[in-house]
Amino acid sequence: MSSTTGSVKESKSSARTGRGLGVGEWLERLDRPVTTYYVLAGVTSILVGFGLIMVLSASTVTSLNATDSGTAYSIFISQLVFAIIGGVALIVASRLSVATWKRLALPLVGAALVLQVLVFTPLGFDVKGNRNWLDFKVFTMQPSELLKVGLALSGGLILSAKRKRLNRVGHALVPFVFPLAMLAIGLVLLGHDLGTVLILSAVVGGTMFTAGVPGRWFALSAAGFAAMAVAFVVTSPNRLGRFDVWLGRDTDPTGMARQSIHGRYALADGGWTGVGLGQSREKWEWLSEPHNDFIFAIIGEELGLPGTIMVLALFVVLALACYRLVMRSSDFFVRIATAGIMSWIVVQAMINVGSVIGLLPVIGVPLPFVSSGGSSLVTTMLALGILLSFARAEPGCAKALAARPSLLKRSFAVLPRRGSRS
Repeated sequence: MSSTTGSVKESKSSARTGRGLGVGEWLERLDRPVTTYYVLAGVTSILVGFGLIMVLSASTVTSLNATDSGTAYSIFISQLVFAIIGGVALIVASRLSVATWKRLALPLVGAALVLQVLVFTPLGFDVKGNRNWLDFKVFTMQPSELLKVGLALSGGLILSAKRKRLNRVGHALVPFVFPLAMLAIGLVLLGHDLGTVLILSAVVGGTMFTAGVPGRWFALSAAGFAAMAVAFVVTSPNRLGRFDVWLGRDTDPTGMARQSIHGRYALADGGWTGVGLGQSREKWEWLSEPHNDFIFAIIGEELGLPGTIMVLALFVVLALACYRLVMRSSDFFVRIATAGIMSWIVVQAMINVGSVIGLLPVIGVPLPFVSSGGSSLVTTMLALGILLSFARAEPGCAKALAARPSLLKRSFAVLPRRGSRS
């Protein structure tokens, strides 16, 4: 009898661990309501942890050479602090309800717009020709990062309220596109940050596409946006120079082409297997921004092709989890806002990687979760906390999460009871 009981327990344990499960059983498990929640949390944790490791590896030389640093770990320590702040923001955001995020949508985008206006006051300052930063003495921030969150949430709120009237151009564009999104994009354009404008446009496009705005309007908008982008490029010697580098007309390794050339040198040096973690040669003041915009090149140099493929695969999994959330949610606000955040992160990752490998001109946007940068990391983790909040609202998810015992309870459960025989 005891042997029979033991075999039953073993079979149940095997089922719990997933051993011996077929394809159908695995697909059934993936269809559970908690899948989206755990995939989002897991991918975010891996990307942030991996980013900290790579920032530490890529920034040591830059930190050591900084005149006000004196240590090889100053950039990493700063990034670690921002990761902790972002972790707190993620946890708090994930515990708020969907109804709360609906109430916060307009105040959040309004606050972001006010902060963006302050960029043009004495509080603002330039970074490499882009006036997109605020200095509050205690800390600095990039308010356009908060605009990305605000546009995704406000787009979800406004477009969901107009769901049945979006086939009319007036209701589709007013008030989300005009004046809200155009005001946000215009303020960033005044600061000459074309890279952030591309990301904000992706957020607006993702929300409107998911809301069901007719496709012909996207074609007209794309043509207008392309004309505006060309105008900003041809009127800026710096941007025009980047296009010359991208088109191969400028190959001077000591001039504007230096960053692109050394980024590809790093990827070439890494080859199939990489030179080893921490062993990058390009970070020794050959490649500029090795811990920021061009950290993907350092990943390729140190970890080789497997490291770069792993990063791309993580973003693909993140995009699939967001798509799953969009398809499974019954709340139109959640669907639109999730699409906006997904468009932001995926498009920004594509632009960053494309710039490093030469498919796109160098635009100057960080790799989400991985590149060094406090404003980017904190706001991106906040956005993922919002998605976790949405995932908790998926039918059955909150109940399933509440039913799972905590780690502390599971730890005590394996301890022998007092008086029991071993």
